[in-house]
Amino acid sequence: MKERFINSSLFLINKYNNYTEEEIDNMRYGLEGIYLTLGKTIIILLLAFVLDIMKEVVLLIVLFNIIRYTGFGFHAEKSSTCLYITLIEFIAFPYIIMKVNIPNYIYYILILCCIIMYFLYAPADTIKRPLLNRRKRIIRKILTITIGIIYTIGIVLISNVSIKKILLLSMILEAIFISPFIYKLFKQPYRNYLTYSDV
Repeated sequence: MKERFINSSLFLINKYNNYTEEEIDNMRYGLEGIYLTLGKTIIILLLAFVLDIMKEVVLLIVLFNIIRYTGFGFHAEKSSTCLYITLIEFIAFPYIIMKVNIPNYIYYILILCCIIMYFLYAPADTIKRPLLNRRKRIIRKILTITIGIIYTIGIVLISNVSIKKILLLSMILEAIFISPFIYKLFKQPYRNYLTYSDV
């Protein structure tokens, strides 16, 4: 199914233009990403609908991706592993957290841990996307911490318990994905920019 989608898309794209092999490879990579993202999104939304957590899941996807945009973090190498992690991240965790009563002091302890993690480890690059520019790394660290603080203010000020929990969960997930421990767990190199000189 995936290969049929990619090959038919490339056929249509290449029908009216002559692209180089490198350009076709880049387009193939992009189309594969689109296919996998759409597939995962459909599965996630269907499960969210069945479990009656659609609003929470959509909000988590938005909030998590905002902080992930600046903090970066772990990416699974295999699409199957990525799907399993995504299901745990966007279905299992929100489903569980909605069922649990969280005392205020637990919120504050977890928030503090997340902010410390952002300070220590954000942004976390990958072997495919090493963050070589030191200035950009510093800016991304500051932005990630700032977003974490904004989410913290939201947790304190917003009275809606579901929104508070999803804000907290998005902070926790980003802290997990930038930590060196998850990289070690999946045997991936960490701080890849260090393998380059003058960075």
